[in-house]
Amino acid sequence: MKRSLQAGLLVLCGLGLLHVSLFTDLCLRYVKEGMRPLLVVSGVVLLLLGLAGAVLDRGEEERDGHGHDHSGLPRVAWLLLLPALSLLFYAPPALGAFTASRQPPRPVTHTDDFDPLPRTSPLPMTLSDFTSRVLEDRGQAIKGRGIRMTGFVTPLSGGKGGWELTRIILNCCAADAQSVKVRIYGGPALPADTWVAVTGTWHPGGTLGTGSAPVALDARTVVKIARPSNGYQDALPLG
Repeated sequence: MKRSLQAGLLVLCGLGLLHVSLFTDLCLRYVKEGMRPLLVVSGVVLLLLGLAGAVLDRGEEERDGHGHDHSGLPRVAWLLLLPALSLLFYAPPALGAFTASRQPPRPVTHTDDFDPLPRTSPLPMTLSDFTSRVLEDRGQAIKGRGIRMTGFVTPLSGGKGGWELTRIILNCCAADAQSVKVRIYGGPALPADTWVAVTGTWHPGGTLGTGSAPVALDARTVVKIARPSNGYQDALPLG
């Protein structure tokens, strides 16, 4: 295969990376925001290498006068063509309910001392903070408090009551994704992956502040929202 085709493959890969990282936000479906500059740099390097290879190949063809190149490219290198075309023309969807439903909940970070909660009502919380308060806050500070959280809908299988409000967290990229979930009782039955803002109160059961307490919320309102820009973080509700 002519080296010009090898160069073209590099150019295609570079353009694919630049498409998802520089000209669109598609890369944020697979990596954290902090990784974006590295993807842009990688795309630029691949693009320049491909263009440089094409220029050098053409120069050699002009010098030898017949342009034959019998150098080969390993067949496995053609596998690069598929992800490159995918990045340009079809981007796989963001991680969502399908992934979360097949993962155990993210382990709770142990906390010995909890700060007093603001008097704001409803109180904005992350799913991780709510989980920690339910399982470990012996002061039971969330008891009876109105809570507001955002995430996407993960339906429960097997006809179980309620559904799960979910966030997927990336430490680096989609390969190390972990999910944090809060079970929701009440509210409309919405399709999987629908982003929502939920307000409600802790769903009683067991002893609040211990492992016997359910990580669950009785919903008062469930409102559809657009997927936030910080969708791969367990962040406070925007706005």
